[in-house]
Amino acid sequence: MNLTSKREYLKKVYAPVGMAAARFQIPPNLITLASLILGSVSAYFFYHHKPFAGAVLLAISGILDLADGMVARLNDKASKFGAVFDWIADKWVDGLVLGSIGLAYSSPFIALLAVTSSMLHSFIKPVVYAEIGYSERIKGKIEDPLENTGFFGRPETHIAILVFSLFEFMKLPFGLSFGIKVITFLTLLSLMMRINYLFKRYGREYE
Repeated sequence: MNLTSKREYLKKVYAPVGMAAARFQIPPNLITLASLILGSVSAYFFYHHKPFAGAVLLAISGILDLADGMVARLNDKASKFGAVFDWIADKWVDGLVLGSIGLAYSSPFIALLAVTSSMLHSFIKPVVYAEIGYSERIKGKIEDPLENTGFFGRPETHIAILVFSLFEFMKLPFGLSFGIKVITFLTLLSLMMRINYLFKRYGREYE
């Protein structure tokens, strides 16, 4: 499972929002800010054991996060600041949501492990860009050597949170207490796959 590599399928979900925002000339950075705020409020609801509200806000935040880049491209408003701000907003939301779920439904240790593994799974990419390089940048998007390596990134994490939140809301087995542990384990496993891939490809290269 790697939804990042299936971005064209995901586009069917967020494209209508992106096209509408582009038509009304909404600044992409404002959309990113809205995604950050909604994601933060989502974490608040998760922390206070309100999984349905948390899941709905997280879903809207995710759609806006995907739409902002589309708006930037359609209206020729892409900027280096926008790319950085988008990255910061993503990690802010991920850290708050995973940490809040971990604290509310599991333990401080699981919360720390969930946040740390998620951050490393993402931040391994810019380290690769800086230390190893990348082939090219197409329309502001870096074509990097890790795009299809690993199987449990941000899209998969969000979908898993939504599914386990639904279970929690409906008081079914395998709610968020179980879900945050599964998400943490799968993220760590995916991170190990990325590290193993890099070692096999670059581990025997010496300066």
